[in-house]
Amino acid sequence: MHMAKKLSMIFACVTMTLICFTIGEARIASGEAGVASLAEEVRDLGCIVYGARSNELDWDLFLMRPDGSARRNLTRTSDFNEGMPRFSPDGTRILYRRLPRGEPFDNNRHGMQGELVVCRADGSDVQVLGRSGDYTWASWGPRGERLACLSAVGVYFVDMVERKELTHLKRQGFFQQLIWSPDGQWLCGVANSFGTGWSVARMEVATGRVNAVSTVDCCTPDWFPDSRRILFSRRPDQWTQLWQADAEGRQLSLVYAQDGRHVYGGCASPDGRYALFTGNQSEDGDAERSGSPMALIRLADTPMIVGVSAAMRQKYPGANHGPILVLPDGWEPHWTAHDVAGETP
Repeated sequence: MHMAKKLSMIFACVTMTLICFTIGEARIASGEAGVASLAEEVRDLGCIVYGARSNELDWDLFLMRPDGSARRNLTRTSDFNEGMPRFSPDGTRILYRRLPRGEPFDNNRHGMQGELVVCRADGSDVQVLGRSGDYTWASWGPRGERLACLSAVGVYFVDMVERKELTHLKRQGFFQQLIWSPDGQWLCGVANSFGTGWSVARMEVATGRVNAVSTVDCCTPDWFPDSRRILFSRRPDQWTQLWQADAEGRQLSLVYAQDGRHVYGGCASPDGRYALFTGNQSEDGDAERSGSPMALIRLADTPMIVGVSAAMRQKYPGANHGPILVLPDGWEPHWTAHDVAGETP
């Protein structure tokens, strides 16, 4: 395929008026050939689900391949806003929250809002799991049979079939964004019990023991597939950056930084080789606007700094510029190795 035609296909789904990260910036940073090569690498590595504005301006769930192709609307529910999708560990189901259309998502309360819903990965067989406000900050267990949830009372575990509480742990300062590790032994989340209101922390499921992973204005943590590392947002300066660390918090390293862009929603690929994230100019602006441009990078190319970002470049003189695959606007994306792009409900 001719290079120009290939690039046209790659960027067909990308909004050309992105507020804070344009296709032009990606091409300048990494070169068109580098972006095309990255897109080719990831195209068949499963699927990505995310929330985004529909043509009717409500929030729906969308599915696409990691290169942005085969994009389609999964929900098409004009009476509801849907968001926060998470694939089950085997990639066959999606857990998400839905609200009445008139209720907007709140970037700091979204895991507590609306109803918890589960459907098949193709969008069919929709089941509401409880009343509005039930199963807050719900996260899949390692086999998809249980949920870990977080409330003001504590962490509790729920049987998906019986829909009843099994065990519980003390909250230990955790207050949002709870995610169960792939190996089932740990939880990560955002806590206010380590000397700051916004720490990323880890909790052992068996004992409730906790440790800080990073304590500098951190949020949106997610696990790498090895359950030993965590990808999260960190704001040491004016702009929020993407970082990774071992789960004991001893080895922190920069993944991505860009002056003029707050980076959130980091998600590792199922094979742990790539990172997917969102972020925009406005703090907490993803849900309030229409999501923000999603981007995909190789972790082998990190640390990566885009734009002038003079202070960061001085601190990390060997940082890369790209390549960066720019994807459509979205919010809270999640990636599975299960290929459901060709499935229809």
